[in-house]
Amino acid sequence: MINKINMEEIRLQKYISECGIMSRRAAEAEILRGAVTVNGLPAEVGQKIRPGEDEVILNGRKVVPISRNPVGTDAKTYIMLNKPVGYVTTMSDEKERPTVKDLIKDAGVRLYPVGRLDMYSDGLLLCTNDGDLTNRLTHPSHDVAKMYRAVITATLSDEDIAKLGESIEIDGYMTRPVETARESYTTVHGKAATVVIFTLREGRNRQIRRMCAHHGYKLASLTRFRMGEIELGDLPHGKWRHLTEDEIAYLKQI
Repeated sequence: MINKINMEEIRLQKYISECGIMSRRAAEAEILRGAVTVNGLPAEVGQKIRPGEDEVILNGRKVVPISRNPVGTDAKTYIMLNKPVGYVTTMSDEKERPTVKDLIKDAGVRLYPVGRLDMYSDGLLLCTNDGDLTNRLTHPSHDVAKMYRAVITATLSDEDIAKLGESIEIDGYMTRPVETARESYTTVHGKAATVVIFTLREGRNRQIRRMCAHHGYKLASLTRFRMGEIELGDLPHGKWRHLTEDEIAYLKQI
């Protein structure tokens, strides 16, 4: 039985977000994709529902409110996962590939990723059941710096690295300039490579990979190691930990 969280009508995408599933923007995309039904009928963006009365199904699963603790406040959980290469940042996958859900299933509550890391990237991924926070952190208006360590299979000069940060067109949109800096030179399978730090304040789909490809470079690896003041540290691949109170407070004020 669905718990009643609000007898007033609420927009469908807002309801999905408040249930901790995903951001409102992501919910809108799922609705447009035809992945959501309300009382057995295809849903529409902007449609209003009555939580506790209307049945919402997303990708074949019922959407229900986050459980509440005895004093009636939402039980929120915030964790950091070090996502390994080979896992997709979804809770289910039509191609039956490994998902981050497999890595956080022992957290004790249903959690969802904040943003994405592509299958071939690894590193810091926040997961929570706080839909409002997810929505804020993934909204384009939030200028949260995300730092990535890219190993590029070429010997790059300072000029080359500066050009990597210039705006390019992705899906009809000119990206904002990206901060780039060389960390070191290294080798990959005996071939010269350059370790470059990228600092993004927006997140277009596979942006760093596409920026490198635009200049004819290939990536050997791509790791996100920082988001604002939240750092991955020495958390092992495939493992997760709860965020500290200070980390949670920081995320809520940005």
